[in-house]
Amino acid sequence: MIKKVGSFIVVIALLVAAIIYSAMTGSIKVGILDLVQGLFSGTNDQVEVIKDLRFPRIIVSLLTGAALAVSGVLLQAVMKNPLADAGVIGISSGAGLVSLTVVTIFPGLFFWMPLFSFFGGALACYLVYALSWKSGLSPLRLILVGIAINATFTGLGQSFNYRGSYAVTSVNQAISSIFTMKTWTDVQIIGLYGVVGLLLSLLLSSWCNMLSLQDKTAKNLGLRVTRARLLISVVAVLLASVATAIGGLIAFVGLLVPHIARTLVGSDHKVLIPFSALGGALLILAADTLGRTVLAPTEIPASIIMTIIGGPFLIFMLRRSERVYGN
Repeated sequence: MIKKVGSFIVVIALLVAAIIYSAMTGSIKVGILDLVQGLFSGTNDQVEVIKDLRFPRIIVSLLTGAALAVSGVLLQAVMKNPLADAGVIGISSGAGLVSLTVVTIFPGLFFWMPLFSFFGGALACYLVYALSWKSGLSPLRLILVGIAINATFTGLGQSFNYRGSYAVTSVNQAISSIFTMKTWTDVQIIGLYGVVGLLLSLLLSSWCNMLSLQDKTAKNLGLRVTRARLLISVVAVLLASVATAIGGLIAFVGLLVPHIARTLVGSDHKVLIPFSALGGALLILAADTLGRTVLAPTEIPASIIMTIIGGPFLIFMLRRSERVYGN
């Protein structure tokens, strides 16, 4: 219990420190006292610029990280696979591809991207299940099929870059993982869908705990396993899709954060889900802040930083995946 409480205190403290540092650092630099006074008084022009440009970026990165991390937790509970992650198994790339395709054909539907992303993520999730099924779900087969689907959708999405269309270029920038020029409208969209998804995931935490048992045992305890898997998958796809639509294509968050969270707070999803949300928010904000400051004024996308971190971590997890998750 002490370890869990201490872990929450540490991650919250780090998150607050990261938010303050990210707000203070960049092309416009202000001290913490000037920042606080300017936010309350509204008379500091530099702070007003930070509030309009940097704060939406910070909030979007926080909610993107939280949504991707919790999506990973839910997918791992449903698939009983510690390697399940929306970015790794193709849900994020499917969401990006479908929204990119629809908005390219119908540019006027740009602001409906989260809805199209959801349909794309749901399609990718269905394909992973359908193509992995062979007298049951093998955890390793599932992740390999997911990687193949991810590669396919990613390749199709990248092919749009070579059509020379201004609209396509604009949409590609919109779904990239650089959080530059995010607005309060983006905050409202990801805030609405993201918060709803996070709240639903908390309500489904007890079902996630029961799914870690054998299906027969869960059924004997009164759980309708198929319905539970379907609803949890829908929430996971919703979180991953809205994060992709607003925050861009970022992999490995739902792989790395839940694994670290389990070592710190255990496998009870009533604790694991909120801790993973905090950890994911911290990770993406740190990656975005590092990306825009380490080689300023050049920016490194958060997705590149996460790929550098997550690639070796996936290899590490694959080497440890001899047993089925939850057993």
